[in-house]
Amino acid sequence: MAGIYLHIPFCRQACFYCDFHFSTNLKPKQDLLQAIHQEARMQQHYLQGEPVETIYFGGGTPSLLEAGETGALLQHLRELFEVKEGAEITLEANPDDLTPEKLEALRKVGVNRLSIGIQTFAQPVLQGLNRAHSAAQAHACVPLARAAGFDNISIDLMYGLPGQTAEVWQQDLDLALALRPEHISAYCLTIEPKTAFGKWTERGKLQPPGEEVGEEHYLMLTQALLRAGYEHYEVSNFCLPGYHSHHNTSYWLQKKYLGLGPGAHSYNLESRQYNIRNNGLYIKKLQAGVLPQEGEELNRQDHINEYLMTGLRTSWGIDLQYLKNQWQHDLLQQNKRYLQEMQARGQARLENNHLMLTEEGRLLADEITARLFIV
Repeated sequence: MAGIYLHIPFCRQACFYCDFHFSTNLKPKQDLLQAIHQEARMQQHYLQGEPVETIYFGGGTPSLLEAGETGALLQHLRELFEVKEGAEITLEANPDDLTPEKLEALRKVGVNRLSIGIQTFAQPVLQGLNRAHSAAQAHACVPLARAAGFDNISIDLMYGLPGQTAEVWQQDLDLALALRPEHISAYCLTIEPKTAFGKWTERGKLQPPGEEVGEEHYLMLTQALLRAGYEHYEVSNFCLPGYHSHHNTSYWLQKKYLGLGPGAHSYNLESRQYNIRNNGLYIKKLQAGVLPQEGEELNRQDHINEYLMTGLRTSWGIDLQYLKNQWQHDLLQQNKRYLQEMQARGQARLENNHLMLTEEGRLLADEITARLFIV
């Protein structure tokens, strides 16, 4: 099975923390949508006939599209690829775009899962992030989606934010759990150099919360969601039983996916492709019949390191026998002492020939993975 990701690179305004590819200039929207249609035609055989089980509209802000534009893209993908009946079709949305009329229209064109970027319910913190929506819209969006018939809803939250005390974060968690979404993704603020926050930090205008704040918020997050019956199936992702994100899980399980749109990535088990992060050049190249991308062939070391990086973030961990059979890599033998130390510290466990990080270990997932990488 395979997935398709569409990057819709438009936003109403620039959030101060965001490093994703986007533009606030919506004038070229129609040309860019036509370019995505053209790229899909040119990439029709990239997945080698493999059935598509997930389609994901990310961004940017895909909810800026008219429902008809989203529907046209979905219809075209169904014509070009074998999209499974009942495929998971996710659209990322901002709360301010989700009117009853828009939600009903999205349901009609085939969207069956929403990923709503709430981030926080605290109005001062939202303003400090330069988010386009209000706290009132954050409160209202999930009930509106329920009323429109959506029964698979994910919300995004952020923690470790400027002005977000432990009390404010606890209120965010309580309000999120009261909405009982099927899925919650929660991310700690990362200061990226080219963002407004990055520039302000460099100039001393912004003093970001320290790592200890992020760790405190992360522990509050995991404890609250586990108590509420959510499964912690990936470092940043939680779900009610049976509601994990099939699309994101396909990345972590090393399945094929095709990325369409500027800045999108593709993977076919042998190589990776990267689309250029420039809307104008993306459009021009496709109008000229040229795919706007670069690629790289993956070697044995790349495959092993990627499997470690993605697998250790998940609740099912990494399959040690798979590493031996597929890549002739004996992780236990080559890292015996370090793995024993991790288990003794309660950071990892071995179970049915799988290595999994504990809740304590996931706090150090990046550090642990780096120690296990083949360099």
